Amino acid sequence: MIEAVASLLTGPVYLSGENVECSITFTNPPVPQHKTSQSYSDALESLAWASAQIHCQCSTNGKVTHPKNNTLAAEELSITNKDTSFAPCRGENGHVVLSTKPKILFCDLRLAPGESRTYVYRENLPSEAPPSYRGQAVKYSYKITIGMQRVNSPIKLLRVPFRVLVVNGLPDISVCGDSEDLAPSNPFLETEEKETPLDLALQVLQNITARRTPNFYNITNQRGKVVRFCIFKNSYKLGEDIVGTFDFSATTVPCVQFSVTLQSEEEIASDSRRWAKQASAVVSYSKHHEVCLSLKYSQLILPIPLHITPAFTTPLVTLKWRLHFEFVTTTTALSQQVSSDVKSNMWQGPGSLDIETMVWNLPVNIYPTTPSQVAQGLQAQTNYTVSI
Repeated sequence: MIEAVASLLTGPVYLSGENVECSITFTNPPVPQHKTSQSYSDALESLAWASAQIHCQCSTNGKVTHPKNNTLAAEELSITNKDTSFAPCRGENGHVVLSTKPKILFCDLRLAPGESRTYVYRENLPSEAPPSYRGQAVKYSYKITIGMQRVNSPIKLLRVPFRVLVVNGLPDISVCGDSEDLAPSNPFLETEEKETPLDLALQVLQNITARRTPNFYNITNQRGKVVRFCIFKNSYKLGEDIVGTFDFSATTVPCVQFSVTLQSEEEIASDSRRWAKQASAVVSYSKHHEVCLSLKYSQLILPIPLHITPAFTTPLVTLKWRLHFEFVTTTTALSQQVSSDVKSNMWQGPGSLDIETMVWNLPVNIYPTTPSQVAQGLQAQTNYTVSI
């Protein structure tokens, strides 16, 4: 029996365009002492071949259809790959939207008892790859599939899942990337290491999310002004806090309480909807709630979880993010309801109020952060094992 153990060398999270490295170790366990014999110890365990490749699987529920004119790459791919003898997506639900070329790790591997051999599988993630996403109607999942086989035996598959983040909306940095190569070289100048496209993308991402441009919103209803809200920026990275302030000092409508919720909005493409008037799926995450009766000022600190998927668009689905506000206002004259005991300096709120609820949605932009930071918030399995 040979044991195969696979582990990701640089963590379980990657950006599109980054290199994925996976270490695969094949071991022939040592012979137990009570079974040691000359013939048994000299027996070699062998594998005919082993191959590895990356694929992204897309699965949907009954709310999504796949028309014939859909331009998804998955519709043109077969579940079995003609270039190799193993089917990496065998037993998986859905269809393939991305598949790299298989790479052969070895042919005719022979291991003596106690011997092991390690191979490193390297592959570049295409920049057009969709992100890892587990939504209400659509799911994108990535795996490295390692296939191996003994002679005249069934194929064994070892799957290693990982997460992919996509940086959308960044300018094309490859246009001027080779401009320095065209300039004449000077042998007397020290050569500096060039920044990779991934490094440049992270720099642009940092510039976008670090830019502070306060925006003010006067929130009103039919009876007047409820509150003045200020948000300090509109673009955030995973793991950041959304910070804002509420000003009730110059309002005409009393606000009793408010809540702010970070929500995702999943919208299926029009040509892939089961029903024409199919509504978007909304999911709530972090929430801030506060009773603000008689307050003049308040603040908002709303954390963005590391496990969520930043905004993205594919031919099948679009994911957006927003802040969902709910304000509870009152039509009762508070001066007649609020009583105060001057001697004890105690304040007592009103026993009952006539209230109205209003809602408001504010779109926000959420971008990825560095893969290492996302990986710290995950409790991912590190080693994956199969025996053959």
